[in-house]
Amino acid sequence: MSDSEHLLEVNDLHVEFRLRDGIAKAINGVSFYLDERETLAILGESGSGKSVTAQAIMGILDSPPGFVTGGEVLFQGTDLEKLSPKARAKYRGPKLSMIFQDALSSLNPVFPVGWQIAEMFRVHQHMNRSDALAKAITLMEKVKIPAAKERVRAYPHQFSGGMRQRIMIAMAIALDPWLLIADEPTTALDVTVQAQIMDLLKELQEESGMGLILITHDLGVVASVADRIAVMYAGRIVESSDIRPLYANPLHPYTKGLLESVPRLDQKGQDLLAIGGLPPNLLAMPAGCPFNPRCRYAFDKCRAGEPPASEEIEPGRTAACYLAGRLEGAHA
Repeated sequence: MSDSEHLLEVNDLHVEFRLRDGIAKAINGVSFYLDERETLAILGESGSGKSVTAQAIMGILDSPPGFVTGGEVLFQGTDLEKLSPKARAKYRGPKLSMIFQDALSSLNPVFPVGWQIAEMFRVHQHMNRSDALAKAITLMEKVKIPAAKERVRAYPHQFSGGMRQRIMIAMAIALDPWLLIADEPTTALDVTVQAQIMDLLKELQEESGMGLILITHDLGVVASVADRIAVMYAGRIVESSDIRPLYANPLHPYTKGLLESVPRLDQKGQDLLAIGGLPPNLLAMPAGCPFNPRCRYAFDKCRAGEPPASEEIEPGRTAACYLAGRLEGAHA
């Protein structure tokens, strides 16, 4: 990888689902990049396209009904979309890896967790069973599972939610990937365990230098770990920014709405402002900006045409909104 190349670069990615009722355009021109040792948070409500983007990067879309219909996924300069399925599969594990949001359903209930971790080494590095199991124990210790030697033969249901997520992380980092995608890694965990999981991911990243994409709907989870953030809505990135400027001054009404709906210690006694309405039906998208039916700032231009997604509003910041950067003075 040359100095000028990003670790990962996604350019104008399009994904659609061909369903009985029509074509749902799940991803519409998504572009972003990630460098080594960097954490990019992809944020948005359920159905915004976050997980589909991750699956497209990994090459694990269910097809049919899902199809990548355009764009590039460049990993270390190689366009993964141009590779054969067999060649692309070789990237998964040693190069790119992913943590899924539901650890219990992602782990096989009939095999011990140590066997499942060790399988990574047996399949990809052709280790014998005893050596692979020893590596599995080392990994379990690395992700801070207590009494790993005794618990290596335990089954997934014998672990708590937080411990199962640590096992998923152990499997994901087993082959020292360059890029790790964590899809809602703290879903259904209590706040204390969420913080522990995020601290663990940050620690592992600092040790290995891997790039990390963190997919979440929770602004609080990403505040202390992400370098940059991409906000998604209806299959589009509507705002992209370094983390601090975005929290201090959101440029897009959707981002502003997400921030206003999060409880804050410095605003005790104040009502939270929920975003009205629901995300759009991908089979029947509204005209103009997809967010306009829910936006309190929307005006005629918003309903007539979609604003450009890649327009730089401030240095290093983009927002797909005609009023980007001028929300405070706009009529709500």
